[in-house]
Amino acid sequence: MSIADSHADAGAGAAATQLALWPGRADEAFEPPPAAVLSAAVVRHSRRARRVAVRIDAGGRVELVVPRGVSEARAMSFLVSRADWVAQHLQRRRAAALPEQAFPPTQVELPALQERWRVFLAGGTGRLRLRQREDLLLEVRGSGDRAQWRRLLQRWLVSRASESLAAAVSEVAGRHGFSYGSVSVRRQRTRWGSCSTRGAISLNLCLLFQAPAVLRYLLCHELAHTEHMNHSARFWRRVEQCEPQYRALDAELLRTGWSRVPQWVLERA
Repeated sequence: MSIADSHADAGAGAAATQLALWPGRADEAFEPPPAAVLSAAVVRHSRRARRVAVRIDAGGRVELVVPRGVSEARAMSFLVSRADWVAQHLQRRRAAALPEQAFPPTQVELPALQERWRVFLAGGTGRLRLRQREDLLLEVRGSGDRAQWRRLLQRWLVSRASESLAAAVSEVAGRHGFSYGSVSVRRQRTRWGSCSTRGAISLNLCLLFQAPAVLRYLLCHELAHTEHMNHSARFWRRVEQCEPQYRALDAELLRTGWSRVPQWVLERA
């Protein structure tokens, strides 16, 4: 989720559109964040940004984006002025977090693909090794700590998402007459997806944890950007041609998308 300073325009816009990961409700009470929260914000200078912006990623990290031509002091002043906004969304992040789950997991469910993978700990010594079997079984041998397990499963998710989401984009594009350049998959914390001016589509592997219809809508959304690099009426008409229920599915993604993703997926490797 992000909020921008409309008075600190710094020029040309970015080359890619994005669909935010966070919902935008404003009906919950909140406590002003301590000064430590604001001082811990990560400052990122950007040549592409048009305005000063504050973003909160899926892990709760606060990022202050400073465009070229704007002083860091002015950007920090904007961050301080939006302290209540930061507090509100950090509170939502805590409220939306899934309960602590056993780790390593005994299964990994991917609703978008209608798959449920069982995780079998085969034991053994040496580094952790994962073998994907045809019967929806992930066989893991070796030993390791939580960080090593997390990296192992995250790498597998990237691989599974790269294979399945690229095929899904191809299928939707072919059915609805879209042309695109390429598809890449990343473990992102601030975007569900994006599309560049060259038709390069980037997708968040967390889409694997969404309902099939939500995934389909997101693909229609990004593919529509290959024809309209904006959110104009023509863009939304093109989305509707691809997915007539896009309004409800968009609302579902914004409302529950984050809560469907296991915490270990977004932990830093």
